[in-house]
Amino acid sequence: MTDLTALFTDLIRAETLLFNLIDARVRAAHDMSLGTLEFLRIMERRGRCRVYDIAHEVHITIGATSKAVDRIEARGWCRREANPGDRRSSLLVLTDEGRAALTAAVPTFEEAMTAYASGLPAPVLDQLASGLAQWRERLEEQP
Repeated sequence: MTDLTALFTDLIRAETLLFNLIDARVRAAHDMSLGTLEFLRIMERRGRCRVYDIAHEVHITIGATSKAVDRIEARGWCRREANPGDRRSSLLVLTDEGRAALTAAVPTFEEAMTAYASGLPAPVLDQLASGLAQWRERLEEQP
């Protein structure tokens, strides 16, 4: 039987190590945090979105998301536009500078991820990806 405490510990430690290693590479090459890269990817994929949409997708508070978006906006990588459907919120849109920053940083992320995953046999990596995707989906269904 699987030791769930050990599974939890391995999962958290592996995630923390991987995040920190890739974050360091992206910061060194592009002066951008991995969290910022993720937010830019979400904005690009969604076209226009609210702070709430990003917070909901990454499972963090609206306050933390808003502060991160403020930093991204201060760098000129996104702008806020009036939300015609809800005057209380604004829509986030990538700027040309934000799209360029994202385009430059994605290969660094992908190269780092490839390097750190390369030690795993393909069947193990496939099973890990599939299993985590299924588990995440189940967890996201929780109230």
